[in-house]
Amino acid sequence: MTENQMEDDILSVKPVKPKILLAASGSVAAIKFEALCYSFTQWAEVKAVATKSSLHFIDKASFPKDVVLYTDDDEWSSWKMLSDEVLHIELRKWADAMVIAPLSANTLAKIAGGLCDNLLTCIVRAWDYSKPVYIAPAMNTFMWNNPFTKSHLHSICQLGMTIIPPITKRLACGDYGNGAMAEPSTIYAAVVLSLTKGKVVHESSQAE
Repeated sequence: MTENQMEDDILSVKPVKPKILLAASGSVAAIKFEALCYSFTQWAEVKAVATKSSLHFIDKASFPKDVVLYTDDDEWSSWKMLSDEVLHIELRKWADAMVIAPLSANTLAKIAGGLCDNLLTCIVRAWDYSKPVYIAPAMNTFMWNNPFTKSHLHSICQLGMTIIPPITKRLACGDYGNGAMAEPSTIYAAVVLSLTKGKVVHESSQAE
C-alpha cells in the first residue's frame, strides 16, 4: 500500500459519534426539548425518551426526523413474548451517556427513591453507572428550595450523576427565582466538554 493510499484510507474513516440518550420529564421546560435534540444531532447519534406528562409540552411535528422518540407506550407495545427485547434494557445498552433535561421535581424524587414506573425511570434503574448521566433540573423556585430537593439531589449525586444547575429568571408561572432549566446550548456545551475530557483522560491512561 502506497503512502497516498494510506492517507486516503485514514481520511475516509468517519469519526465514531457518541450515542446519547436524551430524556424529558414533565416540566414546562420540555418545550425546549426539540431544540436540545437538534443541538446534539450535530455531534452525536441521538435517541430520545419522553414521559407521558412531558408530551404535553413537546411538539412531535417539529421533532428532528432522524431522532426516534420513545414513550411509555413503546415499552409495552414492543414486547410480545418471552425472549423479546425489553426496550428500557436495550436503550440502556445502546447509550454511551444519558441526559435528562428537563428533570422535574417528581421524576427527581422517583429516581432518588429507586422507583421505576415508566420508561425513563426504568432506564435509570437499570443504568450502568460507569457511564455518565447528566441532569438539568427544572421546577418552581419554592420546589427547588424545598428540603426534599436537596436530599434527593444528594442521593442521585452519590450515584455519580452530574447536575447542570438551573438558572434564575422569570418562570412560566410568573414568579421570579431560581429553578428554570439551563438553556439547551448550555446543557449541550456542558455535556460535550465533559465527555470530550473524559475521552481524552481515558485514552491517555490506556496509552500509559
